[in-house]
Amino acid sequence: MEAAAPPPPLPLLPDFNPGVRCFLDARFRSAADLATAADVEAEIRRRCAELEALVSDLSVRIYEAAAAYSSCREAAGLALRGVRDGLGALKDSISTGVGEEVEVGTEKMQFEQLPALASEVARVEMVREYAEMALKLDSLVGDVEDAVSFSVTRKLKSVGDNSEKTHHVVIGYLKNIEDILASVTMARPQWACLLSAVDHRVDRSLAILRPQAIVDHRALLSSLGWPPSLSGSKFSSIDSGKQAEIVNPLFSMTGDLKSKYSESFLSLCNLQELQERRRARQLKGHNVGNQLRQPLWVIEELVNPISTAAQHHFSKWTDKPEFVFALSYKIIRDFVDSMDEILQPLVDKAKLIGYSCREEWISGMVIALSTYLAKEIFPKQIELLQESSSSDAGCTPYQARVSWLSLVDLMISFDKRTQDLISGTGLLLTVKDDDNWQRISVLSVFCDRPDWLEVWAEIERQETLDKLKSAMESEKNWSTRNEGTMLEYGSDDYKSPVITTAVQQSLSLLIDRARPIPSIAIRAEFIRMSASPMISEFLGYLLRRCQEAEGLTALADDNALLKVSQSINAARYFESTLTEWCEDVFYLEMENLSVNGEGGCTFQQEINHLKEFRVEWVDKITTVILRAFDSRSRDYLKNKRQWQEKSEGPAVSRAFIESLDYMQGQLSKLEGGLNALDFVTVWRSVASGIDQLLFASILTGGAKISNGGVERLQGDLSILFAVFSAWCLRPEGFFPRLSEGLRLLKVDEQQVRDGVFTDKNWLREHGIRHLTAADTEKKRLCTLSLEGPRKQLYPESCAPLGN
Repeated sequence: MEAAAPPPPLPLLPDFNPGVRCFLDARFRSAADLATAADVEAEIRRRCAELEALVSDLSVRIYEAAAAYSSCREAAGLALRGVRDGLGALKDSISTGVGEEVEVGTEKMQFEQLPALASEVARVEMVREYAEMALKLDSLVGDVEDAVSFSVTRKLKSVGDNSEKTHHVVIGYLKNIEDILASVTMARPQWACLLSAVDHRVDRSLAILRPQAIVDHRALLSSLGWPPSLSGSKFSSIDSGKQAEIVNPLFSMTGDLKSKYSESFLSLCNLQELQERRRARQLKGHNVGNQLRQPLWVIEELVNPISTAAQHHFSKWTDKPEFVFALSYKIIRDFVDSMDEILQPLVDKAKLIGYSCREEWISGMVIALSTYLAKEIFPKQIELLQESSSSDAGCTPYQARVSWLSLVDLMISFDKRTQDLISGTGLLLTVKDDDNWQRISVLSVFCDRPDWLEVWAEIERQETLDKLKSAMESEKNWSTRNEGTMLEYGSDDYKSPVITTAVQQSLSLLIDRARPIPSIAIRAEFIRMSASPMISEFLGYLLRRCQEAEGLTALADDNALLKVSQSINAARYFESTLTEWCEDVFYLEMENLSVNGEGGCTFQQEINHLKEFRVEWVDKITTVILRAFDSRSRDYLKNKRQWQEKSEGPAVSRAFIESLDYMQGQLSKLEGGLNALDFVTVWRSVASGIDQLLFASILTGGAKISNGGVERLQGDLSILFAVFSAWCLRPEGFFPRLSEGLRLLKVDEQQVRDGVFTDKNWLREHGIRHLTAADTEKKRLCTLSLEGPRKQLYPESCAPLGN
């Protein structure tokens, strides 16, 4: 009896394909798993049957494609033979009609047929070119389909280690096809059907090729040991003082493994470069901007597995987000050098223009972290804020707000550190716009969730107001002035209280929180929801202080005037500060977007409100001073007889001097308490009011003025001008009616009789510009002469002005 033949020896472990090893490792992790060998065998047989059915289907498809190709080639050959026969018949018909003696009618007929013949020849030539191009493209696409089918069949039947080379061959065919399609698009855009048909077939091949190339690339990464372990002996605790280390497989790969990875890396890069060329051609003429740009596929394949591994650790730190950010930054930092040294040369070799591996690695990890924050961290923060308002909550609203702000602080710090990894090398973002800026900022979570942005803005505003509340209620902060609160371009002291500096600094810090937001529109929206209400709140506080002062003493008390002056100074200072801020590039970018649908500065509405408040209360102060002056000078103005008498002493009125003394005292107090710009407005308004009051009451009030009255009036006005000379060089210019009226009173009697008051040229020559000829004719000034018997000049025409 012959002995049974020994079983064939098992293959050695290095001879196993990496895919087979991964499959066996997944099924047989321990000796106890050997009991499931029968199930594994059944699974393998089932999968082999499925693969054989797929191979059979592919064989049928290949046969059908070959038959279609043969039929198309025969039809094209038939068409070309018909064209050739037609051209030969045309040549014979023309040659038989040519002779030395041709009738005139025949020549004319042939001449008329030439355009039609030329058109037919051109059409036939285009058909020939179309057929040749179709055959050429069909051949190339057939090569691509054959190569893709061969690659799939080889992958199913046996495990080959030259799949990267096959991918390179297919990609080469695809690039040739794309070059031809690009030239056809430029030269023959009317062949859209041909282009569409070729694109459709290429898309089907790419739908098989890209997943296959990615699977092969992932298998190589797995054999390299990617992703590396984030825990173990070489990964120290996040909060320890020691420098943790993560082994980088990209640095440790050598030999054949490194060569295979490089080929696979180049295959994916070339495939992505081809895909971008195809999309650019297909979308040419459409305004797509930067939408064609996609993340780098090879970097995505590095980011996805390591971010998935990191989320296993993140789940343990839901209450300690600082560990989440620390681990994320560590992963980014520890691998970023390998992106520059190992992968960037390969990307450059693949001619992928505008891609930085460093930037793509950072943005990929940032996007992964942003996704985790949006799914896991922020929903819990929102839930914490909602629960804090209930009586049985585990934390107070203040603690919930602090937790939210701490998370935002971590995000801002993380963004700054990661962006330093880009700018620290001297490189800038390849395309610095909102879309690309969001890719390297975890604050981009607010760009997709405006409701979270609103919560953040409300918390920031409330925290800022809570800190300012006690400062605004302290009267000391209102009575103490800031030092050096002046415009950069002038020397005007605002005399603003100390509280304005505190509010300005708090507002500036609040706006600084918005600066890292990676979208101009979202940044402007945050400022609109947080800073603008804060300015309105401060303006409301200024208004309440002024209303309290007005309600108690009607602004007749010095303390009330000082209180209003302080509020006006604060409004002036804030108005100028906001105007200066709006000239910064940071605000000009937001101004161009016109978020609120209005033009102008970001704070234009708040600036307008501050200006309206300031103008309103400056007018009220002016009105209070003028009313008090009117009340104190009432007896002086009603005394009409004093203008007909000749005084023995100085030609001044005591009552008028007392009124001026009050007015001068009030203006002097305001000069010390009110800022220079608004004080100029006050004293000029007071001067204009006094000018109107005295002119209407004395010169056009029906009083008969003698020569002595003219002297008295001139003396009173000289004192009035002397009072205002403290604030201007020519006070007469701010009392135009009184000055011109006094000038008319000095006109001699003969000129009055001659009617010079109605002569426009005479009025212009004598500087009478505020009193027109019509006014002087209707409302002449009345004078009385003390020389000889008293008489009234033109008494019948002396009607009171202003009545």
